[in-house]
Amino acid sequence: MPTTPSSAPAYVVVENLVAGYGDQTVLNGVSVQARRGEITVILGGSGCGKTTLLRHVVGLLRPRSGRVLIDGRDVHRAGEAEREAILRNVGMSFQGGALFNSMSVEENVMLPILEHTRAPVETARMLARMKLSLVGLEHAARLLPAELSGGMKKRAAVARALALDPTLLLFDELSAGLDPVTARELDELVLRLKAQFDMAILIVTHELGSIQMIADRAIMLHDGRVLAAGPLAEVQARQLPQVQAFFDRRPRPAGLRHGLLERLTDGA
Repeated sequence: MPTTPSSAPAYVVVENLVAGYGDQTVLNGVSVQARRGEITVILGGSGCGKTTLLRHVVGLLRPRSGRVLIDGRDVHRAGEAEREAILRNVGMSFQGGALFNSMSVEENVMLPILEHTRAPVETARMLARMKLSLVGLEHAARLLPAELSGGMKKRAAVARALALDPTLLLFDELSAGLDPVTARELDELVLRLKAQFDMAILIVTHELGSIQMIADRAIMLHDGRVLAAGPLAEVQARQLPQVQAFFDRRPRPAGLRHGLLERLTDGA
């Protein structure tokens, strides 16, 4: 299990975040932290707000209340120029990769470089090739996303997230839907990035194998709130039914079951 340099200062600070869509509140007073040099995983059941939390950290959604600080600067209250400067240090790999299908892999990685720097096209191409080499995809630079396997698409998305040398890297379900061998290779890639670069890494995942392999810290969300947070071993040891059901895959107590099958059975 990874070691945790707990003395590192918090690089990402989320304070009392309240967020939702329309009349629905998804996050209700969530406070979390992430440090450079650590991998923090965000856990919880479907619909608990994991991806919503990531999207607020990266500035894609505005909170109803609360704040998000990256390196001490408020993402949502910053002026346009400062906000762009903050987010230039943030890279995100979306679930499914979110690559542009009409562009080659190389062009997908070049895009943020060309948009956010004054680099000439050939310089951007060289930098993109370096990022692709970092994730083991230099041979696929000229391919289109449709020509890639699922694992290669994930790697290409990682390369694009790394394009501007971020100090904060976010992944939404990096290894979901992949075979165990490919998922492990991606976990090893994330560990190499942690070892090679001084960055904070936040990952939404429900893959137990990945969690055990890469996580320094864990944050578990439940019903829009933080149920448990801290070093992975401490979170796993929490004697809470939701925590134990998640990590041990044990049946939940009857009072915690809310699935359709249980409701139909109870009403029979």
